[in-house]
Amino acid sequence: MEIQRDEHGRRGAFFIERDGEWIAELAYTKYRPDLMIIDHTEVDRSLRGQNVGQQLVRAAVDYAREKKMKIRSRCRYAHNVLEETAEYADVIV
Repeated sequence: MEIQRDEHGRRGAFFIERDGEWIAELAYTKYRPDLMIIDHTEVDRSLRGQNVGQQLVRAAVDYAREKKMKIRSRCRYAHNVLEETAEYADVIV
């Protein structure tokens, strides 16, 4: 499964697509040039149990590091993954 990124202005998403439809998504807003806010994460039932949500969070972390951004999460799932993964401490606000 390939994680892709789509961005329009301040809003964006990391997503997985199947047959032209997004079946997993982590949506974010660039609040400032140095701050990304994760708004929500959603994964289709067909992908459950495959750690797809964690992979989406990892994609967001990698992107934030590349762009020298910090992350704040309004999404409970992403917040928990960020807090529970020690190697992500450098990007968490």
